[in-house]
Amino acid sequence: MKVLILGGKGQLGRSLAATAPINAEIVSHDVDTLDVTDPVAVRAVTRDVRPDLIFNAAAYTAVDKAESDEAAAYAVNATAVGNLAAAAHDVGARFTHVSTDFVFDGLSGLPYSPDAPTAPLSVYGRTKLAGEVLAGEDALIVRTAWVYALTGGNFVRSMLRLMSERPEVRVVADQFGTPTYAPGLAAALWTLSINGFTGVHHYTDAGACSWYDFAVAIQEEALGAGLLNDDVPVIPINTSDYPTAARRPHFSVLDKTSTFAALGGPTPHWRANLRTLIAEIKTNG
Repeated sequence: MKVLILGGKGQLGRSLAATAPINAEIVSHDVDTLDVTDPVAVRAVTRDVRPDLIFNAAAYTAVDKAESDEAAAYAVNATAVGNLAAAAHDVGARFTHVSTDFVFDGLSGLPYSPDAPTAPLSVYGRTKLAGEVLAGEDALIVRTAWVYALTGGNFVRSMLRLMSERPEVRVVADQFGTPTYAPGLAAALWTLSINGFTGVHHYTDAGACSWYDFAVAIQEEALGAGLLNDDVPVIPINTSDYPTAARRPHFSVLDKTSTFAALGGPTPHWRANLRTLIAEIKTNG
């Protein structure tokens, strides 16, 4: 089975390669080797590789910067998805595209099902939603949230750095979602893709929390593992206390019921996966 991974150097791209089935022959590209916004280049690569499966883990994820750079965000999050979907169809490959909880406005108060009405608040959310449309009806589209891994820039790494440098950290406490451990997401993408699932699905770790709750848990786990020496105050703040260019949903917990059924059971709780990552960091740095 030949597999093409786009966004191969990112957290999810690396995790997809690391969790690949033994019979998968991986070809990985990132922005330095393939411009996914160029349809000619995309089609040339897919015709050369002739993959059975294409994973799109490439995305414009600078949420605040996208507010003043909409053309670039749309090119990567939407136009490129259409390019990849067309190229997949051209070579008869299955196409799996990763999307986001930011397609919702966060006003529901209940977990969002895959068929819930979308209403993105930001350029990032709107361009990701446009990408879902351009992926096409035959694609597998998996929305996720708050992704983190051993490598790459993510909230866990940022908190560990700030907690080691500052006398206190201030974290938003009125935005709720669910952290997602990238290797777990990658394994789910492999299972759903290989088994031929299509349409929109939701995947995160189990449970829900605020960014503040997540930060507190990071510090507790890191102190227990000896990664941090000092228990610094973690101060909860409101979104209004930390203004950003892009509006973010206050509640973007995703309903994973149908996905868990497809996978044969629920994922680990986010706190358990956080503990796994902290152990990895202690071992690997």
